[in-house]
Parts: sequence; C-alpha cells; structure tokens
Amino acid sequence: MTTADTHPAATMRIAHYPVTSFAVGMGMMGLTLAIRAAEHAYSLNTIASTGVLMLAVVMLVAVAMGYSAKVLKHFAEVKAEWNHPVRIAFFPAISISLLLLSAALFERMPDVAHLVWLSATALQGVLALSVIGAWIGHRPFQQGQLTPAWFIPAVGNVIVPLAGARLGYIEVSWLFFSGGLIFWLVLLTLVMNRLMFHDPLPGRMVPTLMILVAPPAVAFTAWLRLTGEVSHFGHFLLSVAYVFALLVTTQLPKFRTMPFALSWWALSFPLAALSIASFGYAQAIGSDAHRYIGLGLLALLMAVVVGLIARTALAIRAGAICVPE
Repeated sequence: MTTADTHPAATMRIAHYPVTSFAVGMGMMGLTLAIRAAEHAYSLNTIASTGVLMLAVVMLVAVAMGYSAKVLKHFAEVKAEWNHPVRIAFFPAISISLLLLSAALFERMPDVAHLVWLSATALQGVLALSVIGAWIGHRPFQQGQLTPAWFIPAVGNVIVPLAGARLGYIEVSWLFFSGGLIFWLVLLTLVMNRLMFHDPLPGRMVPTLMILVAPPAVAFTAWLRLTGEVSHFGHFLLSVAYVFALLVTTQLPKFRTMPFALSWWALSFPLAALSIASFGYAQAIGSDAHRYIGLGLLALLMAVVVGLIARTALAIRAGAICVPE
C-alpha cells in the first residue's frame, strides 16, 4: 500500500468517488462510434476512431478502477449512492459503457466484442431491473428528485441491439429494445411533468436536460440494426430526437452560469447518439443533408468532449472532484 493510499485526503476522495463518473465512459465510447460512423459515411480509414477508442478504453479503465476502490474500501458509501434518488439512475452507465465498447470493438475484434456484449447485456438486465424495482417497490420519491438522468436505465436497454443484432441475438435485442422504449415513454411523461410544473432542476443537474435527446436517437440506430430499414417509425424516432435537441438549445443560456461538475458529461453521449443517427439515416436513404448534419454534430461533439476533458482535468487539479456535495 502506498502513502497516497493511506493519506486521509486520498481516502476521503475515494469515499466520494461518484458513480456519475461512468458518464465519462459513455461519452468517450459515444465519440468513438460517432467518428466511426463518419468514417463509414465518407469512406475513410478507421485510424481516427481507433485512436479515440484506445483513449476511451484508458479513461473507462481509470474510472472503473477508481470506483472499484470505492466498492472495496467504502461499500457503505456505494450503498448510499444506490439509495440516492438521482445517483441510482447512473449505475446502469457502467453496463452502457461496456455495451458501447462491444459495438466499437465489433468490426476489429468480433470475438472480444461478443464476450463484452454478453457480460454487458447480463449486467444491464440486472441493473435495469434492480433500479426500476427500487423505483416502484421501496419508497416514495418526490417530484423534485426526478431528473432526465432517470432515462439512463431505459437508454441502456435500447443500446443492446447495436452490437446484439449484428452478433445474431435478434430475440434478446428485441426484448431489450421493447423494454427500453416502453419505459422511455413512461419516464418521458413523468420528466416533462416535473420540468413544466415543478421547481427548476438544481444547477448540477441542468446539463442532464441533454439526456432527453438520447433515447429516440439511440432507438433510431437500434431500429436500423434490427430491421435494416428506416420506415415510418424510424422517421418518427429521428425526428423526435431532433425536436428534443432543438428544445434543449432553448435552455443553453442557463448552462453559462452553472458550475462545472461531472454531470456535465451528460452533454456528450446524447450528441454522439444524434450524430450517429444522422449518419445512419444519411446512408440508409442517401441524404446528403443528413450527412452534413451528422458532420456538424460530430464537430460540436468533439469540441464539447475536448472542453469536458480540460474542465475535468482542471477540477481534479483543484481538488473539486470527489468531494462531498
């Protein structure tokens, strides 16, 4: 054991290492897949996406090691996060990151992608059922505790077909896709009610508004994987994703006054999902306009991720990460 491991400050940081850190993994894996989609759309080699994938894996491993240390040394704090009305929704970000990793590995390392997908799908099933079971069976929640972060377990379910359909697990993919969609509709009603008729989101949670974009955007790409065509339902899903993206832009002035927190990483994955969906639609119907939209969203995503990495590094240096809230 090193001196850093026994230092009280280091111990305190580990105790407060948040499960929301796995949003970093989701964002980086989403960036990898968005760049890969652009490479396919413009018939480019995969050097860029491979490089970003390597960085994403390093960052995901670092996050996983940090949280594993918390599980081993401060399990009571992990239980407290599980019982937290907002943070509980971030636990499936662990399995979602792995599902995205399997999709990113599929073309270059299909056997590894297969193993990662199997374990991630099983974990996603357990976490999604556990979180939803905690929502409906343990204690009442207040309206103020409901945020767009509650979409994360549902989003995880519709990610399963991204690699699952190509691996041949069609029935399992449909099962998760259907469950994800139905809970998206249920949660969408609850979240919109909370946003419109109750107090505004707390400052740290304002960036989670971007999560509204993710479910329909990911569902569109999953729909393409499962059916191989856009169809009217695919049009609907992509259009809804664009509508929510435009809705979030109306709230951008609020973002300027909000202090940085790891919850800001919630901006990254939905942008990646919308970029990927745009490229997928462009290839499916030969739309140059959607190819340009996908490229513009990818450029914005890259700028956002660079900014998030820089802000996260500065926050770590200043000791503003892994502190009591």
